Amino acid sequence: MQVNGYKPLIVAFCCNWCSYAGADLAGSNRLSYPAEVKIIRVPCSCRVNPMFILRAFQRGADGVILCGCHPGDCHYTSGNYFTRRRMAALFSMLDFLGIERARTRVEWVSAAEGAKFAATMNDFVETVAALGENKRLEDLRCKR
Repeated sequence: MQVNGYKPLIVAFCCNWCSYAGADLAGSNRLSYPAEVKIIRVPCSCRVNPMFILRAFQRGADGVILCGCHPGDCHYTSGNYFTRRRMAALFSMLDFLGIERARTRVEWVSAAEGAKFAATMNDFVETVAALGENKRLEDLRCKR
């Protein structure tokens, strides 16, 4: 998705067991989503420290999405419940910092939902592209 020549940079933290497999299934089924989505594979969504998300914004990300297993289906029993709680606290911190809520998102995508993964990424990129470039936490040393 491109708006006036601008393509947003999206960082996607994907859990190894479900969401990353969903991304793999999307690729195997030739479902497209923007190349600006950079996937970081994590063992479980609960392993994503909120500082990773703040750091991604600082390093130039325009949007960050966290994808994990559906609640109740976590391979580490209750990891996604911790994620949900941690992300609620992060969202209020982002509001305090003045970062738009729409720049961060949490989605539950299973390994069998390749179409949902592609649709989610397309929708998120479109939403972030409409918001424009994120300059709130930008560190000028991280620019090329």
